[in-house]
Amino acid sequence: MQTAYISHPLCLKHDMGEHHPECPARLHAIEDQLIASGLYSYLQHHDAPEVTHEQLLRVHDEAYIDSIAAAAPTEGIIALDGDTFMNPYTYPAALRAAGAVVMAVDLVMAGKVENAFCNVRPPGHHAERGRAMGFCIFNNIAVGAAHALYAHGISRSAIVDFDVHHGNGTEEIFTDEPRVMLCSTFQHPFYPYSGAETQLPHIVNVPLAAGSDGVIFRKAVTEKWLPALDEFKPEMIFISAGFDAHREDDMSSLKLLEADYSWVTEQIKRIAEHHAQARIVSVLEGGYELHALGRSAMAHIKVLSGL
Repeated sequence: MQTAYISHPLCLKHDMGEHHPECPARLHAIEDQLIASGLYSYLQHHDAPEVTHEQLLRVHDEAYIDSIAAAAPTEGIIALDGDTFMNPYTYPAALRAAGAVVMAVDLVMAGKVENAFCNVRPPGHHAERGRAMGFCIFNNIAVGAAHALYAHGISRSAIVDFDVHHGNGTEEIFTDEPRVMLCSTFQHPFYPYSGAETQLPHIVNVPLAAGSDGVIFRKAVTEKWLPALDEFKPEMIFISAGFDAHREDDMSSLKLLEADYSWVTEQIKRIAEHHAQARIVSVLEGGYELHALGRSAMAHIKVLSGL
């Protein structure tokens, strides 16, 4: 079965200004590597639909959704916080980014693909129920996980997040939802300065010190994530696929390599094959050094596709 590759041209038009690290070239970097590797033509390509108001309401406050729509500028760039901005294309791009994950869930649940990768932006895992932050507008992966619960009757889903930053928004949204397990590694102390103190049965956070490499990362996954996931028995797995923990990415001080992203994807696939009928939906989060991002995402997608 194929891997779905879901994106949309509007995701390239969201632009937060010259020199902003979360730039349109990120999507090109991934696509260029997929083409160069020969993998691109083997994926099942889809344009993302817009997420619906009902789908957003499962994870965001109505007043917040309305405020984002109202804030959308007709020209220029406006700031939502110190590092999250909107241009005229941001709001429609955010609707497509969240809609991509909904489409991915539908395709996987229908058995049309085994898994999916959503090459979309703006990213999502910092977005809380009522707040945009950290380059994120809507929490794309949370929208997808909630869609799996409410539209497809999934009783247990897991989100694994290996972005270098803690997915505070995802944690906030699902803190009181034991049907969704969150397993996360992140550099700490580091933006958004959260997650290290969380102690809940369905939230497995593993803070990593600056300088941690693939050996330390793999130990965290092996000792903390995998036993928790095996016990939880998820029926679907979501991946917040941030590649900014790469050694070449100066956004952070972790030292992961492409081989670490391949390895963790293999571990997630094993869990999915054992418990979740191999159902995986992966969504782009961070990754800002373009060459490292492209190579890392390609390694991740290559394992997902089995090619």
